[in-house]
Amino acid sequence: MSKKLKIVILDGDCANPGDLDWGAFRALGDVTVWSSTPRELVLERARGADVLIDNKVDLGADVLASLPELKYVGLLSTGYNVVDIEAASRLGIVVTNVPSYSTMSVAQHTFALLLSYVGRVPEHVASVKRGDWSKCDNFCYWLREPIELDGKTMGIIGYGEIGKAVAKIALALGMRVLANRRSGGAAQDGVELTDRDRLLAESDVVSLHCDLNATNAHMADASFLARMKRGAILINTARGGLVDECAVVEALRSGALGAYLADVCEHEPPREGEPLFCAPNAEVTPHIAWASREARGRLLAAAADNLRAWLEGEPRNAVTRPEK
Repeated sequence: MSKKLKIVILDGDCANPGDLDWGAFRALGDVTVWSSTPRELVLERARGADVLIDNKVDLGADVLASLPELKYVGLLSTGYNVVDIEAASRLGIVVTNVPSYSTMSVAQHTFALLLSYVGRVPEHVASVKRGDWSKCDNFCYWLREPIELDGKTMGIIGYGEIGKAVAKIALALGMRVLANRRSGGAAQDGVELTDRDRLLAESDVVSLHCDLNATNAHMADASFLARMKRGAILINTARGGLVDECAVVEALRSGALGAYLADVCEHEPPREGEPLFCAPNAEVTPHIAWASREARGRLLAAAADNLRAWLEGEPRNAVTRPEK
């Protein structure tokens, strides 16, 4: 491009709240960074941009059609459901994402949730701080006995890079691992690929690691939960929309589901008074599995590389290519 590229970052604080820098993007054009952008200001801030860098700001067909100079949307995420891909293709806008940047961070957080729960860590830390240990007649006590994972079965739904990383950790902890995925292919040593019904029936822990799409929204519904072992644990560090949260609340209240450990919600940020947060054995973190500094550094570097490759005429990680 002859003129200086105009780059607008719509919600920079999501990936870079100030501990990283935008230097790789500034080397490619004139950059404006907004910490966040509410819906009513999207058009005003995006107008005239050649490039939008986006994490969670919705870019629907109406928005894209109102931005005639827009040629490229670089997503600071793996998922791309915030952009109307069909409309982008029709309008000749290239959209790219960043796969694989947070694999180990998400796998680590999956087990942070699980180990914290089975070890009863937060409640015992709080108990010690209250002085309960100082008042104890014995050298130890427990409010609820810890659970040992060795010998338990973990079922993984979505056996991509993150699913495989989770399986590797589960195996190291002595767990039996079952996995289910849409496509075929071989599993790593120690992992058995199986159908979903068997996985749900036999797993003590079920962990979701699949993309959210039109075919699997609310996949973990009442029927899904009823097919799980009674008292089993469900983990969701993938997408909130995979789970019917109302069904989860009912299953937790009845005891059919032992625990729900999640890093995501269907509505983010969640609504005030979310019933899930008051349900027994529901432990939710605020979508932080991806957010280690290491992972965010890889994310920004890869997104800048995607933009550079597009400028050089060789788009990579494009989730759609323009029709014109």
